[in-house]
Amino acid sequence: MPMTDLDLFARLDALGLAHRTVAHDAAHTVEEAQALRGQLPGGHAKNLFLKDRKGGFWLVVAEENVRVDLTALEKHLGAPRLSFGTPEAMLAILGVTPGSVTPFTLANESAAGVRLVLDSGLLAFDPLNFHPLRNDRTTAIARADFLRFLEATGHVPALVDLAAVTAARAAAKGEAP
Repeated sequence: MPMTDLDLFARLDALGLAHRTVAHDAAHTVEEAQALRGQLPGGHAKNLFLKDRKGGFWLVVAEENVRVDLTALEKHLGAPRLSFGTPEAMLAILGVTPGSVTPFTLANESAAGVRLVLDSGLLAFDPLNFHPLRNDRTTAIARADFLRFLEATGHVPALVDLAAVTAARAAAKGEAP
């Protein structure tokens, strides 16, 4: 069974990681989340659940305003062609439905094989804000505690400056980023 938000909070508490959660209407997009969450301080993320051509799964956690160029990212990572994972795979692997993807899903045992890409630009913020396995809440956690959480799940992130990767590809193509 996938974790619930209450399971997640218990896990964070057991790890000694402080967190604060605010309820709001369900948000399915970054734009909806921005309108609904109010003035929560810190960094906010968009999360992309991806599948590669060889059947591997990836979770990209980016600062919410950063454009993610999948072609540039796959070249940077040396990953076989990346595309969006299906809702069925998302539910089976991350335990959530579209709109609720979050790095907190990595606490699910079924997510053990998911590779994590973390936007280094997001780490400029403290605290960090993510959905707690449901999209009608936002949970704030200190940056250092978030990194401790990832370590506890066994996920070592590939730190990537996603804005720079996208900009470099756009420049190489003679486009604006």
